[in-house]
Parts: sequence; structure tokens; C-alpha cells
Amino acid sequence: MADETNHNQAGEVAPSTVDKQAPSVAEENAPSTSEPVATDLPTANTPDPKAANPKVNPNAAKPAAATEDKPAAAKAAKKEKAPSVEDKPFQQFIEQDYLPALQKAIAEEGVKDLQLSFAKQKLPIAGFSSNEEYWQVIGSWQSGQRQFNVYFPDEDIQGKKGFSCNEGKKTSTLESFLIDERKTTLDLLVFGLVRRLNSQKWLGRN
Repeated sequence: MADETNHNQAGEVAPSTVDKQAPSVAEENAPSTSEPVATDLPTANTPDPKAANPKVNPNAAKPAAATEDKPAAAKAAKKEKAPSVEDKPFQQFIEQDYLPALQKAIAEEGVKDLQLSFAKQKLPIAGFSSNEEYWQVIGSWQSGQRQFNVYFPDEDIQGKKGFSCNEGKKTSTLESFLIDERKTTLDLLVFGLVRRLNSQKWLGRN
């Protein structure tokens, strides 16, 4: 049996698998193109955006203060808080706010002929001989048969307050009014007086 002739003996060159594979491998990993293409290869030359100086590196991260808006709380702080009715001057508060609110509240309790006034005068208390005058809210109905007085000796709703009432010719003693409250408000002044008159059994529900 004749010996087989190999490629070298026959003067033939065996095809190289490297030549066949190299172009496809090279093209897959390093495609040829005229446009720049980003790769996922890490580089040691890329600066840390957080650590880089923004004056030198345009890719540096901007400070948070430069990109974020001012907090809403800072804007709200600029707005001035509207003053409450209790911040009005004493006489203005009584005439513009307290008397109308009191008139409405007592009328809702069934009193239809309430007369309210605000005046500076002596205390109508039996046995009280002082000639000093005090600001007071005076209310009466049933042709004056029922009358109450709320006193403001300090001319300040946050100061001392007093109360008295009389039915017919009988007068009551002067008593403290809303002394346990830390801050007096319009609603508290109205509610406190209605409650006191109700305990006197003067209102329509009694």
C-alpha cells in the first residue's frame, strides 16, 4: 500500500485557521469606523467628578446648592404673618369685633332684645365707693331687668378682667373673669360670657 503524501511533501501549504479567524475576531472587538465609539474599558485617566475642580474639569459635578432651588420654608419665611384681631388696639377690638360677635352669640341663645354698649365709667357695684372709671362692656335686655358688665381695668384683653350682673335692683359682687386662661382670644371672650350667663339661668334655654 502506497504511503500517503502529506501537504508538505506535495508542496502544498495547509490553510491557516488563524488567518481565517483573525479578521472576524479583530472586527468584532475592534470595529473599524470613522466615528468615535465609547467603550466599556476602564481608564485611569478619568477624574472623579465629585473630587475634580469645576474650574479645571468641565465634567466636575456642580455643588448641590447651585442646582437646587431654595427651600420652600425660606420663601415662606419672607411672607409676613397676618396680624390677628386680638392684636388690634383695645378699643378698636372691642367695638369692631367683640361687640358684634357677642351680639350674635347671645341672640342665638334666644335673647332677642339685647342692648350692648362700651363705655368708661364707675363700677356699678353696691358698697364700692371708688371714683375711678373703667372700660366695660354693658349688656341688658328685658327692658333693663337683666344686666351684665364685663370690666377691663387694664384696658387690655390680656390683662385683668371682671364680671358683675344684676337682675332688677339687686346687684351682684364683682368677680374675676377668665383668670385661668393663658391667652385671651375673641372666641374665648364670647364663649366665657355666654357660659357665665347660662349658669345664671338668664338665657333662653333655661
